[in-house]
Formats: sequence, C-alpha cells, structure tokens
Amino acid sequence: MATPELRTPTWINYWGWGSGDMLGAGAQAVITGWLAYFFITFCGLSPVETGLILGLPRLLEAITCPLIGYISDNLRHTWVGRKIGRRKIFLILTIPLLPSFALIFVTGQTFAYYLTTFVFFEFLYTMFLIPWETLAAEMTKDYGKKAKFAGARMLVAQSSAILASYLPTLIISHFGGKDSPGTFLIMAAIFGVLFSLVVLLVVLLTWERPYTEAEKLIQPEPMDWKRAALIPVNMFRDLFSTLRIKAFRQHLSLYLGGYISQDIFNTAFPLFVATVMMGATLVISQLMTTMYVAQLVSVMIAINVVIRTGPTAAYRMAISFVGAALLLFLTFYLIRPAGFAEGLAALGGDTFAAFIPTSAAFNPMVAFWLFVPIVLAGLGRGTLNFVPWSVYNYLPDVDEAVTGQRREGIFAGVMTFVRKIAQSGAIVVTTSLIGLGGYVSADKAHPGVAVVQTPEAVRAVVLVMVGGPILVMLWGLVVSWSFRLNARTHEVLIHEVERLRAGETQAESPESKAIVENLTGWKFERLWGRG
Repeated sequence: MATPELRTPTWINYWGWGSGDMLGAGAQAVITGWLAYFFITFCGLSPVETGLILGLPRLLEAITCPLIGYISDNLRHTWVGRKIGRRKIFLILTIPLLPSFALIFVTGQTFAYYLTTFVFFEFLYTMFLIPWETLAAEMTKDYGKKAKFAGARMLVAQSSAILASYLPTLIISHFGGKDSPGTFLIMAAIFGVLFSLVVLLVVLLTWERPYTEAEKLIQPEPMDWKRAALIPVNMFRDLFSTLRIKAFRQHLSLYLGGYISQDIFNTAFPLFVATVMMGATLVISQLMTTMYVAQLVSVMIAINVVIRTGPTAAYRMAISFVGAALLLFLTFYLIRPAGFAEGLAALGGDTFAAFIPTSAAFNPMVAFWLFVPIVLAGLGRGTLNFVPWSVYNYLPDVDEAVTGQRREGIFAGVMTFVRKIAQSGAIVVTTSLIGLGGYVSADKAHPGVAVVQTPEAVRAVVLVMVGGPILVMLWGLVVSWSFRLNARTHEVLIHEVERLRAGETQAESPESKAIVENLTGWKFERLWGRG
C-alpha cells in the first residue's frame, strides 16, 4: 500500500492547530487554578464536596474518552469520515455549545447543579480534545515538524493559562468587586466565547491524514446490531493493547509524573496563599500570572532543547526547578519571615509594587518570597507540560511498527482517559486530605469572607502542596532514565516501519533492530501485526 504524499504544514497550520489548546489548556487552567477556590470560598461547598464535583465526572470519562477515540478512528471509511472528517465532525458539534462553560460559575446553586454543569462541559471538552490531539500526528511524520506542532500548542497553552490567571485582576480593576464571585462569572463567559472561536480556527486550518488509492476503494460495511454490540469489547481491547507498547508505558509515567504534580499544586496553592501568605484573589491572580509567564518562557526554551537533545534531559531539569520551588514554599511556612504580612498588606493588592524602588511599598524581602519560588515553579512546569506532548506525537509511529495500523485516536483516547482518571484521583485526594486536616469553607450566607483556619488545617495544606508533587515527580524521574525515544531513534524507527510496509521481515542492521525492539518492547520478528 503506497503511502500518500502529505501536505507540508506552514506556520499558519502550526498555530491554527496549536490554537486549540486555548480550550485544551485554558479550560484546565481555570478549572484546576480557580474552581476549587471558587466553590470553597464563594459557594460554601466543603472541600470534600468540591473534590467530588471535580472528580466524579472523570469516572464517566472512563467510558467517553476511549469511546470517542474508537469511534473517531473507525469513522474513516464512512460517509461522514470522507465528506466531513472523522476528527472534524466532533469539533464542529462542540462549537455552539462551549459557551455553556460560564454556567459552572453561577453562585447560590446546589451541589447537584454544579455537578451537572461540570459533567456537561467535561463531555464537550472530551469531544473536542481527543479528535484534536490526533491531528498533528496525521498532518506530518517528520520529527522536527511534530516538535513544532507541540511547541505551538504549548505556547498557546501557556498564553491561555496566563489569561486565566490574570483575567480576575483585569476584571476587578475595570469593574470593581474585589473578592466578588461575579469576577469569575465574567471570566468564564469570556473564555466560553474564546473556546468556540479557536475550535472554528482548528476546523479551518488543519487536515486529516489523506487516503491512499487502496483506501479509496474500501466500501464501508453496513452497521448491524451484532457489530454494534461488539463496539465496547473492541474499544477496550484496543484501549488496553496500547499498554503493550513499551515506549507508551514509559511515556505515561513521565506524563503523569509531571501533570499530577501540577494538579495537586494548582488545587492547594490558592489555599496556601490565603492561609499561609495571607493573600486574597488579587494576590493569587498575580502570582499565578507570574508563574504562567515563566512557564511560557520555559516552553520556548524547551522546544529547542527537546529537538536538539531529546526529552529526558529537559524533563529532569524541570523537576529540579519545581522541587526547588516547593522547598522554598516549605521554608517560608517554617520560618514565617518577620515583617512579611505587614509588607504584603502595604502593597494594597499590587504585588509588583514590591519591586519598584520609588514605591512606598518597595520591599525586597517580600518580593523575594512572593516571586522567586513561583518563578522557579513556572520555569519547571512549562517544560513538564511540553515534554510529554512533544513525545506523544511520535507514539503512533511506534505503535504502527507493532500493529501495522495507524491508531492516533485510540492513543489520544487513552492519554485523555488516563489523564482524567489521574487528575480526578489527585484532586479528590488533595481536597479530602485538606478537609481531613480541618480546613473550614466559607459560610454560604457570607461568600468570600475569610475564615481563620487552625494551625492543623494550615499544616495540612502545606504538606499536601509540597509533599504530593515531590512524590509523583520522583516516579517520573526514575522512569526517565530508561526512556530512549528521541530524534535519532525515531528516525531509525520510521525507516524500519517503511521497510516493514514494503514487505521486509528482518531489520536492516543489528543496531536498528535493537533500537526498534527497545522502543516497542517486542521482538522484531513479531512486529507488523505478526505478534
């Protein structure tokens, strides 16, 4: 079967596809950065109720994530797949519904209301994310071009995170309402409209893998009830078959080590600022903005590092930065620097004034503790975000060597499924531990009014925020030492895949055989569907 000639992506395609992470990462930046804080501070929900709302939808996604990936892959030889696109049909369906994001941020509602609106948005998010993630792998096979797609995506992701963190500050400065829930409703409404616009851009500026001449001759089989009944069986068979790929198993460890650490941090950090640093919404917003700006810088550096040296060196360096930041936060809690609370109060909500020598609030000590740890965290987190998604685009190539098939949708489904389940567990455990530590939510009758927490509750917040991320990052760090997928090994893999497609059954050299076997975890003789 001849490989169809691929179109060459240009900068407009890199950024057109990458703009989708305004939804992919932007929504998660709002949800993980603000939603727990919003529910606990303005809606009167307990930490446990908050954890359930953020965690329960992930159980439903155990079905929806692989199902959408499976259906998307199998629409290729249908009328919808050929006329509209097996990936794009899902994107088009989400466009008019995404502004419903704002419904989550309406105060004064019940636990059931918040759970229902969040489940609905998460389903839309999954409908977009899984088909969208496959497109970069379908648009090119070139290692460098795939890295550029990943880089564009991450730059958009970090920009959307900056917007998510700084919008509350802008809204408060223009409309007032310091520590008001209305700030978050306006922010969610703005994001809802942006989500629809960027999905439209993705639809217009991307394409799916072209059909070969042989594929054009394939006639789709009519669906019957027997085949329909087998969809769940086939779906979960394909789902678990991805775990037979060694590089993918290792990749999941790197991915979860980086991302779960951020889920824990994002959930606990606003509470840390409120209880340990004695800041409020404006301070949290400005510190998170600083962190996301540092993440943006980190991604720009990581793009070049990963292309030149591979992903693992960048990953280990990122962990060291985040670890240093967490230890500084722990040090702040232990020593409680004298004069910090008074210096922070003198800033009047403008934390950046601490840097300005001519300002009456100029205070180098306050500036150090506010910004040095959060900048270090941002520099590490940006690279932790970029590395797994730069690697993801090459995993369908490894899988093709084993199966002889292109299964981008299944891999996107598994990635999202594992991510959602892990994120659910991280948020539920984080909020539960904080709740068990004695953290008290705001009174529903007086939303936004600060509650004085016990020393035990504050200690619980600190231990969860510092200890949790360190533990999961260590897991990813250990696995990184045995991960071998990089530009050189990927080039060898692609060459061997083309030889297998042409009918060869033996590797070109002992070295290439060893590389392919290491990446796949399979003996060469069992590749290309022979296992």
